[in-house]
Amino acid sequence: SYLDSAPDASERPVVLLLHGFPDEAVMWTPVIRRLHAAGYRCIAPDTLGCGASQLGQQTRDYHARRIADDHAALLDTLDIRQADVVGHDWGAALAWLLAGYHPERVRRLVPISVGHPTAYARAEFRQKLVGWYTLFFQLPGLSERLLLGEGRFSLRRVFASHPEMEAVLQRMRAQPARLTAAVRIYRASMVDVLFRKHPPVACDTLGIYSTGDRFLVASQMCDSSRWVKGRWQFEQWPGGHWVPLEQPEKLCEALLAFI
Repeated sequence: SYLDSAPDASERPVVLLLHGFPDEAVMWTPVIRRLHAAGYRCIAPDTLGCGASQLGQQTRDYHARRIADDHAALLDTLDIRQADVVGHDWGAALAWLLAGYHPERVRRLVPISVGHPTAYARAEFRQKLVGWYTLFFQLPGLSERLLLGEGRFSLRRVFASHPEMEAVLQRMRAQPARLTAAVRIYRASMVDVLFRKHPPVACDTLGIYSTGDRFLVASQMCDSSRWVKGRWQFEQWPGGHWVPLEQPEKLCEALLAFI
């Protein structure tokens, strides 16, 4: 399942927008409207199991490398040779993998919040502390039950800074299988992210990090410059983790200036 702002506009340059946890492609709607008005065609897929996309049958279906390959296949299906790729949270990790393993498909890269997987894995110990929930998500059944509850480990408490948390809770409680799908990318991918060396990216890259991010440290984005062979730019903004939802206008300005 994906959003396409202009399926008949084959001459428009393409921007591929990748969401993260616990969001869906519709999170990009304000960004899509602005970029489309500026002359771009925007493609925003629901990743496997999220939004209206198909549920994977097994945990390994949610491996981040496999999902990055899915996005390359989507470009093939739409007959798009190359796109500017923007990703937030897990979408940023997928964008790094897409650019690293399919370099011919990515013209420019804009990861938001999450740095290159190898930079993330090698980040200071404080990253392990603020990312404690990634271990909590490794507990099938238990983590889902607690996340949907009202206690200390609920979505409402752990991710209280999400600007649309009540809508997220309503959606997840209505379809609990979607929550399982959303956390399975952590279960399928964390070992690979933490212990495998992933390739650098060849394209020009703009890394965006927000100083109020409670889940990620600045160094894992800043140090990502070591895995960029193209031109590297870094911007650090005030604000919380969910930049596309909290600051869509500022994000659009930065994207238009960069791409």
